Amino acid sequence: MSNIFIRNATIINEGRIFKGELLIKDELISALGPSSTLNPPSGTEIIDAAGLLLIPGVIDDQVHFRDPGLTRKGDISTESRAAVAGGVTSFMDMPNTDPQTVTIETLNDKYRVAAERSLANYSFYIGATNTNLEEILKADPSEVCGIKLFMGSSTGNMLVDNETALQNLFEKATMPITAHCEDESIIRKNIEIYREKYGENVPVEMHPLIRSRDACMASSSVAVALARKYNTRLHILHLSTADEMKLFSNEMPLAEKRITAEVCVHHLWFDESSYEEKGSFIKWNPAIKTRFDKDALINAVVNDTIDIIATDHAPHTIEEKKNTYFKAPSGGPLIQHSLVSMLELWHRKIISIEKIIEKMCHNPAILFNIKGRGFIREGYKADLCLVDPDAPWTVSSENILYKCGWSPFEGTTFRSEVVKTIINGTVVYDNGKINEDYRGQRLMFER
Repeated sequence: MSNIFIRNATIINEGRIFKGELLIKDELISALGPSSTLNPPSGTEIIDAAGLLLIPGVIDDQVHFRDPGLTRKGDISTESRAAVAGGVTSFMDMPNTDPQTVTIETLNDKYRVAAERSLANYSFYIGATNTNLEEILKADPSEVCGIKLFMGSSTGNMLVDNETALQNLFEKATMPITAHCEDESIIRKNIEIYREKYGENVPVEMHPLIRSRDACMASSSVAVALARKYNTRLHILHLSTADEMKLFSNEMPLAEKRITAEVCVHHLWFDESSYEEKGSFIKWNPAIKTRFDKDALINAVVNDTIDIIATDHAPHTIEEKKNTYFKAPSGGPLIQHSLVSMLELWHRKIISIEKIIEKMCHNPAILFNIKGRGFIREGYKADLCLVDPDAPWTVSSENILYKCGWSPFEGTTFRSEVVKTIINGTVVYDNGKINEDYRGQRLMFER
């Protein structure tokens, strides 16, 4: 493995923006300094980053790569290709596959597949059910990112609705519990109301009223109460309402928080007015809600009530998404466009670029205790991304890399473009070209 020297870069890291340079030796960042202060060894590959931003690689803690069993929608190979093209160097994949990842055996099967096929670094959650606590407790916290808990049956039959099972999980968990929070009883009542009114032809605009703000708040409140009772490490995923922000705090550093919050790209970008144009292609669970909610979520990112920005990347085929309301599955592909879409909010002066890097790169590493990643620091793995902040391009079917072949951003022009993605010191994405032979590494956790 050759050395790489990146010079003339605008480095954005740990709240600072500065002109600097960086030396990569083998897989690690071996030196970092202001411009014209380092002397690379002879034979070092030089990357001139004049006019480019150098940031840590994005760590996406919530993806559904659909492997195994649902690979008509996406798989570890195709979706990790899309990830590296978007500046994402590490991902954490969810357990609602086929078979579900609810045993150590199925978990290890996923790790074997990723070692063979993933271009990005990877980890996998073990899923909670009403009956598998013993299996969860077998997982090594230093080798597994966390536990996924569905407190709303978004997908499959992984809903954990047994009160004793929930209490036991919160009491005994040795890894972070990441929770999907929507109250199932409220949703079912709402479905009855709207089905009676519209039959099977419920307009997709009713989705945020069916999977309502009350359903979100009720479920999130239960999860937070359990976490406080048992002092559990709880991370609530894809928050979607202004109301839920009162459950979280920004009064302490992230490393000291026991209860943390996440928002996804689509809840910061779209709102209820988007359903008319996008229809079921922006049908997610939890639902995209009002402009008021979107603005509250953006404010919570800025003031550190929300700790992480992720994607909930969840591809479905075009044919599936074109179905009527009840038949169209929830979810959509985002990982190729997550960084550039957030940088668009920076261009619009909505969120600072330092805050975006904090929420997408640094904080996932802190929150999950990822070993040696998430920052541009000497001795850390060289997971890096070079971005041209002034290179407009438009999302189209010709440049979408998702296996499903579509994006909710199709037709959108972004002002920033990912130029290079470096993973463990290897250039894996370079101006549209992908190093198909590279394989990422398993994430490790300091717990």
